[in-house]
Amino acid sequence: MTFSGVGAGICELTSLAVTSELAPTRKRGKYVAVLVFTIIPFCPSVLWAQLISFHSTWRYCTLFAGLWAAIGLVGTLFFYFPPPRPNSRGLTRREIISEIDFVGGFLSITGMILFLAGLEWGGYQYQWHTAHVLAPLLIGALLLLILFPIWEIKFAKYPMFPSRMKQDARILTLTLIITAISGANFFSVIMFWPTQAFNVYGHDPIGVGLRGIPIGFSILGGAVIVLWLLSVFRGHNRELMIISSVLMTAGCGALGCATRFNLHTLWGLLILAGLGIGGIVVPASIMTTIICPDDIIATVTALTLSIRVIGGCIGYTTYYNVFINKFVPNATKYIGGAMVEIGVTNLTYITQAIEYTGASLLPLLKTIPGIAGNDTAYNIVVLAGQVAYAESYRWVYLTSIAFGGVAIISSIFLGNISKYMDDHVAVVMH
Repeated sequence: MTFSGVGAGICELTSLAVTSELAPTRKRGKYVAVLVFTIIPFCPSVLWAQLISFHSTWRYCTLFAGLWAAIGLVGTLFFYFPPPRPNSRGLTRREIISEIDFVGGFLSITGMILFLAGLEWGGYQYQWHTAHVLAPLLIGALLLLILFPIWEIKFAKYPMFPSRMKQDARILTLTLIITAISGANFFSVIMFWPTQAFNVYGHDPIGVGLRGIPIGFSILGGAVIVLWLLSVFRGHNRELMIISSVLMTAGCGALGCATRFNLHTLWGLLILAGLGIGGIVVPASIMTTIICPDDIIATVTALTLSIRVIGGCIGYTTYYNVFINKFVPNATKYIGGAMVEIGVTNLTYITQAIEYTGASLLPLLKTIPGIAGNDTAYNIVVLAGQVAYAESYRWVYLTSIAFGGVAIISSIFLGNISKYMDDHVAVVMH
């Protein structure tokens, strides 16, 4: 998983940076919009994963992704021959290596890994007050948020993020904030909605897959539309970010109305949320490449990708803890109540029913005395679990409104990038 994540991050970073470098600045949005279309085969990824896992084994999901990556590898090897970088021309390999900020790379990468590991473990695998969580969280924060900036500002001869990146500091800062928020809401939808579609509305693989389609295609559509309009209007990024932030906040927040019985009302809300998220996730990154010097396009792209991931992990951790703190009492209330309703009062059996439902192992409910051999009792307990899940997922989406509000406020104060939208090209291929 680690190697897969590293590879995926490098591929996304490189593809966005390369496309941005090859396009005239005013057409950069259109070029990247075409690039984004390459993910169309994976928009129904929930459907593919459900069908593959149901009819065979989940291992073929990774094989499918690996083959797609192999196609990209072959294309890169045989068709992409970039010219020398402007900031490396005339330098020997030894001189190029000497300009790499190894200390900054160590502090940032190690700090980010430890900080995110602490966030992911907290409240999930370990309690927040344990050393397993506090040690990586605090050490990671020290390395990433304190030592890394000090090194970059005071000591690095060739810093990873040079000061000239901030030639339009207000736009860059606010765009990074919006990117972090969109990452948080992006994770809230792509991580929680597929499980909600599974746990609340049934385990049928085709049904689960179809319920995941609107969000995938709407995120793609939002990204393409806003990227294209960024070039058409030669800027007006402020207005585009405000609209996208409002759609994201309204769509994600409105999903809080979901119950076990109103799936039909959610399709439009999923599309609304996806359009808003897609209108920020990639376009915000391209905006930062437009306002930065040509020779550090890849650097600023890496920065926005890192900010999005950090924002996403913070958002996911927040949402998961909100969810689990709501699910435990709701499961006790609804599933425990259903068990009593069917005549099962044994505490051990009630606990087993809650644990099986929480682990999505519904067939095991039929092994519990009082449910075994009684389809009516089984259906009552399953429905109670679905209601408990629905009542708990609601708070995830309501919490996302707070994140979205920050994105809207940041969008309002964005400056316009129209003065940067000219016909110059960062890298000319011969």
